[in-house]
Amino acid sequence: MTVPNYRPETGCAATAERRGDVLAASAPPAERWLLIECREAWPRDALAALRWSPGTAVRHSLGAEVAQRCAELKCRPALIRRYGRTDQALPRRWALVDSRPGQESLRWGELPSDEHVLDVLAGGDPGSLSNEPVYLVCTHGRHDACCAVWGRPVTATLAAAYPERTWECSHVGGDRFAANLVLLPHGVFYGHVPPARAAEVVSRYDEGLVVPELLRGLGGVPPHVQAAQHFARAAGLTLRVDSLRTIAAHQLAPDEWRVVLDGNDREVEVVVAAELVTINGAMTCSSLPPGRVRQFRLVDKVVQRPDSTIRP
Repeated sequence: MTVPNYRPETGCAATAERRGDVLAASAPPAERWLLIECREAWPRDALAALRWSPGTAVRHSLGAEVAQRCAELKCRPALIRRYGRTDQALPRRWALVDSRPGQESLRWGELPSDEHVLDVLAGGDPGSLSNEPVYLVCTHGRHDACCAVWGRPVTATLAAAYPERTWECSHVGGDRFAANLVLLPHGVFYGHVPPARAAEVVSRYDEGLVVPELLRGLGGVPPHVQAAQHFARAAGLTLRVDSLRTIAAHQLAPDEWRVVLDGNDREVEVVVAAELVTINGAMTCSSLPPGRVRQFRLVDKVVQRPDSTIRP
């Protein structure tokens, strides 16, 4: 969104980074993704860019219908486009991504029309499986100026090295954490990624590892599990992206959980609590301070158990 007198150094992302806003456990829910290639300018509401083919006898919004179908399927829709000029003769594409732990997959197909994504969501077009990862960088400037200002240099860096894997994408959540980078199919969210570290982050992902100091979390698991994984890694446990999967999560109180994770050869027990924190700053470039955010704290030390008994 265009903000009067916007300056990058005073935008929501720069001020959040200076404040040291907590990245951990801030990844939004994203068990599945629907990626839709759109080469037009994206409006603030990205799905409003989707239109029925000429002559189609409909009265309702295609974007609204896609949003409803995605909500029913717990699937996060996002528009994507290549960085720089695109050969308009090439067919547009769609992708369906499963980011649930242990079920990660990515399928691509061609997009002859915007409404074809409804067939994709209904299972009418299965597409083709792909083993290539996807790097999404949010550059949705009409949603928040910081996303474009900080996201596009990261996209340029990645597109130069990985042109087939890199895509600009519409809003992914967390404007104040721009540049936001999402790595698929695992749904790994990173925030405040500088261009100088972008290649390092994706290289580590290709090795199956995370970079904890820039990590927001994995969108395929709920925030309290993201927090438990964060504190387990901070305690020196594995940085493997596919490790620390949930064995059990018990809600002890309205804002407290005991999470048991699979630490490969042992169980890892982490108790975390959530609290609302008031921040004297804007959460987006179009909002006014103060902001209210949920943050997690470690209630007790991370416990590693050599046996396989899940304690209630």
